[in-house]
Amino acid sequence: MSDSAVPSPRIAVLGAGHVGPVIARVAVEAGYHVTISASGDPEKIALISRILVPGAEPRWAAEAVADADIVVLAIPLHKFATFDPALVAGKLVVDTMNYWPPTDGVQAMFEDRRYGSSEIVQHRLAQSTIVKTFNHTGYHEVEEERRPAGAPDRRALGVAGDDAGAVDLVAEVVERIGYDAVRLRGLSNGRLFEPGGPVFGASLRRDAFERAVSVEAA
Repeated sequence: MSDSAVPSPRIAVLGAGHVGPVIARVAVEAGYHVTISASGDPEKIALISRILVPGAEPRWAAEAVADADIVVLAIPLHKFATFDPALVAGKLVVDTMNYWPPTDGVQAMFEDRRYGSSEIVQHRLAQSTIVKTFNHTGYHEVEEERRPAGAPDRRALGVAGDDAGAVDLVAEVVERIGYDAVRLRGLSNGRLFEPGGPVFGASLRRDAFERAVSVEAA
């Protein structure tokens, strides 16, 4: 079977604030089937979707997740405490969230410094497979800094997770959107992408990114 005959994973984006629509838009432009959901009736985000994410389908969250191969969790982190784990049970979930107390306030769930924030997300979403990426770049940069494969100024994005197959699948999406994916085996290494980490907010090419994380990777 040729690569062109392999169906693309279907992507559901949960969150219609700043981050969600941008990720949905670049995924649509990369050729993926994308749905987007907020916390309630999809009619409430239908206009936003048509303007900001043409080509993405607004749906009820449960329906979008049920049909998706990849679920992008792009909600404000302070809302995670009320997020229903059952919604994404059995799903590959991409965690784009950051714990940043000056913005979110102190969140007791994320104060355990033994773990990175995505490890804590994994503990709560125990029936899901968590992969961390997109959290270490500004949402506006996700669209602006895309480059074709082989471009000398193509930026790298880190992709971390415990499940190698899930990391590879998400890395393929990152590559197709327009970035060089740097795979880090182990969700614990996702803390390198977090605020204060060596690559947070940095626009790095693959070699520089790999050097920055290799020193500290577990």
